[in-house]
Amino acid sequence: MLMPGTIHAGVESPFAWLRLVAAVLLSSIGSIGAWSVPVVLPAVQADFGIARADASLPYTLAMVGFAGGGVLMGRLSDRFGVLAPAACGAISLCVGLVAAGFAPNLMTFALVYVLVGIGASGTFGPLMADISQWFTHRRGIAVAIIASGNYVGGAIWPPLLQHFVASSGWRATHIGAGLACVLLSLPLLPVLRRRAPAPDVASMATRPAGMNLGLSPNALQAILCVAAFSCCVAMAMPQVHIVAYCGDLGYGVARGAEMLALMLGFGIISRVASGLVADRIGGVMTLLLSSVLQGLALLFYLLFDGLASLYVISALFGLFQGGIVPMYAIIVPQYFTPREVGMRLGIVLMATMLGMALGGWMSGVIFDLTGSYRAAFVNGLLWNLVNVSIAAWLLTRSGHRLAPA
Repeated sequence: MLMPGTIHAGVESPFAWLRLVAAVLLSSIGSIGAWSVPVVLPAVQADFGIARADASLPYTLAMVGFAGGGVLMGRLSDRFGVLAPAACGAISLCVGLVAAGFAPNLMTFALVYVLVGIGASGTFGPLMADISQWFTHRRGIAVAIIASGNYVGGAIWPPLLQHFVASSGWRATHIGAGLACVLLSLPLLPVLRRRAPAPDVASMATRPAGMNLGLSPNALQAILCVAAFSCCVAMAMPQVHIVAYCGDLGYGVARGAEMLALMLGFGIISRVASGLVADRIGGVMTLLLSSVLQGLALLFYLLFDGLASLYVISALFGLFQGGIVPMYAIIVPQYFTPREVGMRLGIVLMATMLGMALGGWMSGVIFDLTGSYRAAFVNGLLWNLVNVSIAAWLLTRSGHRLAPA
């Protein structure tokens, strides 16, 4: 139990909420690593005189950097505290974006985006892992708020970057964005200096991971990675292909872009709401509920393809899927010791990124083979069923059917 004299800087304290505010701002800043390439892609393609597929390479490498960087940054967080990955992330973003502004060719431009992706990873998984140790009764909502920073950044960065690309060019925009990232991050970093209070660390450090499940730590890690990978393969189908799907149906790509924006907007609501739900029924139960609802939305895409219907279904899909990824940041601390939470969560989040990458590509391959997205939606449903099965197994095996997070 925390001593009265230290409660001001302990869990569920005003300082914990201040730390949460700083973390979500850092998460929103760092999300530029995911949103910059889609905005500058047309300008970069025209400047280098390359094909659209080649111009998409930087985004792919940014996601590779994000996936691999999540593990590295998680390990840094476990060893030195969350300040280390947050500071490294800000520096990596600055160096990567500025270097991209001076890139003489596509290959250089694409390779420095690996560094941008690594920088973005330092402001996502480690921050969620850290904040989960500063909250107990409100852990779900705290983690969900951090996770929503990615979507908040998605609402802010694209129009801002587009404005400067149109007025100053993509090179100056990259250089300015890189400097802005580090300057905006610096005032927030001192709030993260103190490590999370853990009065029961001695007892938890000896607790075997997955002790309620009868699994070794690595076996449990593998199961969580399969679940995370599967849900994101399913998630990628509408997120990556809804614009093309609307074009194929004759509604136009502009309508598809509106549906994607609607999906992401409702995703913010979903992430915050899922945290509130997890505080009441637990992370595993919330994961199961969200995954079942995501599968239901995928089924609706199969059953209805009218314009109005697709708007409604896209909103529902965003509302259902947004809470899935944050649940892993709640579940991992339940089964692993505090000294390894950062790295373990980084590995799980890497699986989600790989799932998104494979899901987007696989859906395109299925469309090319069948000439329709119906089989791709069915494929998404099958992958989603894998995640549902694992979540249900975890729930019944642990015996905590409605245990709070």
